[in-house]
Amino acid sequence: MSSKDTPAIRQSKGGVQSVERAFGLLECIANSAGSATLSHIAADVNLPLPTIHRLLNTLVNLGVVRQLPDRGYALGPGLVRLGDIAGSQLGAIARPYLRELVAELGESANVATMDGDMVVYVDQVASERQMRMFTEVGRRAHMHATGVGKAILAGLDSEQVRHIATTAGMPTPTEYSIGTIDGLEAELELIRERGYAIDEQEQELGVRCFAMAIPDSPAPLAISVSGPISRVDQSFADRAVPLLKEAAARISAEMQSGR
Repeated sequence: MSSKDTPAIRQSKGGVQSVERAFGLLECIANSAGSATLSHIAADVNLPLPTIHRLLNTLVNLGVVRQLPDRGYALGPGLVRLGDIAGSQLGAIARPYLRELVAELGESANVATMDGDMVVYVDQVASERQMRMFTEVGRRAHMHATGVGKAILAGLDSEQVRHIATTAGMPTPTEYSIGTIDGLEAELELIRERGYAIDEQEQELGVRCFAMAIPDSPAPLAISVSGPISRVDQSFADRAVPLLKEAAARISAEMQSGR
């Protein structure tokens, strides 16, 4: 992110400058996978160093930022409760559209967001079929091995992707899982070209998932439909992908209208 694009120097009409600058610092740290050095922050937000120090000290005192032993800064525990509430609300916004996907496709539908260097599921509407995919809300997973995680990663730049993969590691839950950064970057390029991600038994054998990022969402967000490979095949994909695209656009529009 360049300084000209950073939210810290974008002041909305009628906004309070110090509040916007503080949120800009939080977004800068978040965009750096949850931690950033002072020099990185200073270069990214394009503010005077004394101003940055003053804002960071205030955020540290509030518990929403913490200072690391190497003098860098990370998101603090004070954001956890707010994040949990916000995550549940994101799930509530998406839930009606997940229900529609389940009604149309007959398979479980999920919504997930990025949590540091992992992905966390914030809501699910389960299929009514006896054999179905079930994901516990609040479950965290590696981004490279999930459809929703890869859909979100495809919207990040290469540096962010490599940082996340290096920090979180790249375990391979199944023989189909991607285990190298080069392999992941090739997969993400394919996702960008076709507009959706596939979890091809990478998280669990016998389960296939189609996922799509929510465009212009306030936080990295993706929805998915998943089920056994015996049912979730190419014919299923032909029906699911347009419905996912429509749902993603409608969720995005609702989020934009609520800003």
